[in-house]
Formats: sequence, C-alpha cells, structure tokens
Amino acid sequence: MPHILIVDDDREIRALLTRFLGGHGYRVSAAKDGAEMTRILEGGRIDLVILDVMLPGEDGLSLCRRLRAGSATPIIMLTAVGDETDRIVGLEMGADDYLSKPFNPRELLARIKAVLRRATSSVGGAVSGGEAVAGGGRVLVFEGWRLDLARRELHSSEGVLTQLSAGEFDLLVAFAEHPQRVLTRDQLLDLARGRVAAPFDRSIDVQVSRLRRKMEADPTEPALIKTVRGGGYLFAASVKVEK
Repeated sequence: MPHILIVDDDREIRALLTRFLGGHGYRVSAAKDGAEMTRILEGGRIDLVILDVMLPGEDGLSLCRRLRAGSATPIIMLTAVGDETDRIVGLEMGADDYLSKPFNPRELLARIKAVLRRATSSVGGAVSGGEAVAGGGRVLVFEGWRLDLARRELHSSEGVLTQLSAGEFDLLVAFAEHPQRVLTRDQLLDLARGRVAAPFDRSIDVQVSRLRRKMEADPTEPALIKTVRGGGYLFAASVKVEK
C-alpha cells in the first residue's frame, strides 16, 4: 500500500484528499506545514509527497528543494491557477509533476498513479544508435556514465551516485534509449511522462537544464544533450548495453 504525504495548510483539502485517496487504496498522512512534514518523514517511509506551494513559514518551493537535496521521493506540487512561475520554479527545485488549484481529485489520482508508476518501473530493452538492442540489458553506458535501469541509479565515471528525481531519471532514459536522434518536446513528454504535452509545457526544458547541470562539464556549452533549434533535443553520446 503506497504511503502518500499531503502537505497543505487548508484543513478541508487535507481531509478531502485523505478520504479520497484512502478510499482508493493508499495509506495517507497529512501535515499542515514544513515542521509537521519533517516529523512524518522521519517517522517512516513515504512513497510520494503532495506539496502545496503556499504554506505558512517555509514555503513549498523551499521544502521541495530541501526534500530533493536528500531524497528521490516523488513530489507533486500544488500551485495557484495560472501561476506559471511557481510551476517552473517547482520543476527547477526537482518536483516531478504539478497540478493547479482548484483541481479534480480524480485528476490528482491519475497523476499520482503515473508518477508512482514511473518511480517504480523497471525499464526493459535499450537502443543504441537509434536501433533496438535485444536481450533486455539492464545498464546503459555512455561517456563514462552508467545508467542502471533496474535500480534506477546513475553513476559517474568515478562511481559516484548522482541524485536524480523520478522525472529526471525517466527523461534521461528516454534520451539514452534514443541516442543520436532529434526528439521533439512532445516526443520526450510521451516517452518520459506517458502523457500528451499541454499547449505550453516547460517541464522538459527545465529537466533538461537540471540534467545538464548534473552531467555536463560545461552546462552552458552542452556536449551530451544538445539543443536543436526548432527541433528539440539530441542525445549525442554513443550508448552501449552492459549485461
């Protein structure tokens, strides 16, 4: 039973989501602010955090950054309607998805299922040079990096574990499984997030920026994930499968 933590200062929203998600088979805990959130996180495993941006004391964006600094636990941000800045900043802080208030609980449920599915999935085969590789290899190797699909881990050439959010990991898998091919933002959204792009969705651009900061020698002059003007992005590395 996945354990979900709701962090929102609105008592009615906490109560509504606790009942609704509990009725759909989830274990639910709720917190009204960052202090309560921290106590609950210290008390046991949490599989996903639903985090409101507007909170008393430390706001949701700051809490998201603090969570992501030490954990890959999936995060869904709740933002004000039409507040694109909060959504982009939330993604920059490492959130995996966002939803604007007011929202339909069923849409939140669908996003929870999608994020948890991405966070716990084991990816099958890989491709190299744009062609499928048989045998279901579990580790992709490129430019000294090792991307372990079964463990959902990325290690540098020095063997150091690089912390990635669920969204960043899935985007990197999409790139590594389609190397040396131009992929549009819509294609990347479908591959990495399993949903059609919204009319204006900056999440891919934000997560590409985060991956570059973590993986490129010079993020301002990327050699691994290249921007193709008017086309999208190209993963320039040659990818091999380590079995």
